Amino acid sequence: MRLRTLITKEFLDLSRNRAALLPVVLVTIMSLVLPFGIAILVPAMTGRGLGEDADLVKVSGVSGIHYDLSADARVQLFLFQQFLMLFLLTPITGAMALAAHAIVGEKQARTLEPLLATPMTTYELLTAKVVGALAPTLAISLAGLAIYFAGILLFAAPGVAASMASARTFALILLVAPAAALVSLQAAILISSRVNDARTAQQFGVLIILPLTGILVAQFTGTIWLSAGTLALVGIGLLAFWILLTVISVALFDRESILTRWR
Repeated sequence: MRLRTLITKEFLDLSRNRAALLPVVLVTIMSLVLPFGIAILVPAMTGRGLGEDADLVKVSGVSGIHYDLSADARVQLFLFQQFLMLFLLTPITGAMALAAHAIVGEKQARTLEPLLATPMTTYELLTAKVVGALAPTLAISLAGLAIYFAGILLFAAPGVAASMASARTFALILLVAPAAALVSLQAAILISSRVNDARTAQQFGVLIILPLTGILVAQFTGTIWLSAGTLALVGIGLLAFWILLTVISVALFDRESILTRWR
């Protein structure tokens, strides 16, 4: 009951500050515009199919050989699979911004002291912060993904949409994306409980974006290709790391020290 009340409070606070979700919306729009612009709009404007580019056809081979697809469709499949990685940044961007203000913002607004004076446990408080930051950003990300796959179904070459419905796609969407967001926001909450500036917490939380960007670039060049099994292992590893961060967060969240140090 107390946890549900805390989560409801987080959602109410967010409803009064909807501008905090603007970065999530912008990243989602970018994640939609870029792939369709490159894979659909540019070839239509230039009159040159993607399959005519020998380099693209060669690089697209890292995603597997799809003999049932045309050259254009194979390149489109490769591009849409790569840009799917961008949707990992959507929940991370929003969750990080919200979580970074979760503790520091409450302290600055003088609403943290009443919360800490209640009998709620530290675990309940931090869990509410995590859920309150993650749920709305995941909802926006899922809406973006729905538009993404609908667009592929409508505008991509025949067979591309069916090929996108793979174990690799599901591992990325259902496991890696939420796990990466959990790690990022838990790190932001952990740092937020130890510093006086929300921007500092955001800077630490954003560190998870760097390896994801590196993986995205490496996949585009054909240097590496993360299979469904590899992505599943990455997701499990991220979940284990999140659990570790949660334990550390609870251990370091000293109520008395926070209240006295920030007065």
